[in-house]
Amino acid sequence: MPSDEHSVERLEALLAEQSALRRVATLVAADPDPEGVLDVVCEELGRVLGVESTDMLRFEDDGTATVVGAWAASGAPSFPVGTTVTTDGETATAKIHRSGGPERVDDYTEVGGELAASLRAAGIMSAVGAPIRLGGRNWGAIMSVAARPHAFPAGAEQRVAGFAELVTAALANADARAQLAASRARLVEAGYAERRRLERDLHDGAQQEFVSAALRLRLARDAWSRSPDEGVELVDAALEQLQTGLRALRELAAGIHPSVLSDRGLAPALKALAARSAVPVELGPLPAGRLPPAAETTAYFIVAEALTNAAKHARCEHATVDLRIEDGWAVVAVRDDGVGGADVSGGSGLRGLADRVGALSGELEIESPAGGGTVVTARIRLPAQDTAQPGPASTALAGPA
Repeated sequence: MPSDEHSVERLEALLAEQSALRRVATLVAADPDPEGVLDVVCEELGRVLGVESTDMLRFEDDGTATVVGAWAASGAPSFPVGTTVTTDGETATAKIHRSGGPERVDDYTEVGGELAASLRAAGIMSAVGAPIRLGGRNWGAIMSVAARPHAFPAGAEQRVAGFAELVTAALANADARAQLAASRARLVEAGYAERRRLERDLHDGAQQEFVSAALRLRLARDAWSRSPDEGVELVDAALEQLQTGLRALRELAAGIHPSVLSDRGLAPALKALAARSAVPVELGPLPAGRLPPAAETTAYFIVAEALTNAAKHARCEHATVDLRIEDGWAVVAVRDDGVGGADVSGGSGLRGLADRVGALSGELEIESPAGGGTVVTARIRLPAQDTAQPGPASTALAGPA
């Protein structure tokens, strides 16, 4: 049985480790600059394990790894931040790169490979480490090293894993902030671009018709006293131009927000959209009630963009639109039987829709295998009180050929 003195030492070590983890967790929760977090984690881990140095690596696409965080006791062997190393051989770093799990090497004396030779040259003889996973991939690793063989007790690599989880949280927070900032920037730019488009369309369309109509009415006023017939012709021409301008305004307004969507809701708007689609569209059951305006608008334009892309690029013969409400989400899916192989990163239209969906705490997915058609699926979060019910059975609506 372990002595009381040994039990006290183990308890003190456990308390020190928990305190270090708590300090790092508090730092991560404050959403600091991730670069600052990396060095702090390295220092806390090194002091907890009582080793000479620790470092953090980011795995690169070319099979190398870059040191992105480091801590070392005075005079201890280490690799400075910015150093690039290989991931060959049987080093702990290489093992983590391959396995995606915690690994260790107790003695580098006989380990082959370029990285192992560099470690020995730096005075490093043993190491333990754990992976840092981000977005479902093996992003990098956090390593603790020592200048003597067999420096780490059993299970040390699992203790490193606890710190690696906190690093993952810090990096995920930073990535989420970056994506949010980029999404906001795209939304702002999209707003500016849309305003410029509206100004251009108004200037080139309805405005020109109204200006011409006003000019004809002035001419009609001047001509009326000398030739009523000429005045009538000018008034008729002005009326025709006014009607043309009004049609242009209605078309422009429909592109911004269809009146049927505002007046009657999403189901009638989708039926109208399907009816004028360039490809035949089959609608599945639709919600009978109204959804929140933001959800209705987003769902409408997702379907509109997907059907437009299908008509322009998919070379499809048929498309289906499904909309269901489940567990507080509106789920919209648009499928076509076209050639597939679409750019899943999306053009500006789909990227803008992804930003719209993201603003509602939802997500947009595009599946487009070559030869297998394309499926655009959006999940839009609904407020808790919205419980729109499915409408009647599906209706096939054939658009113009």
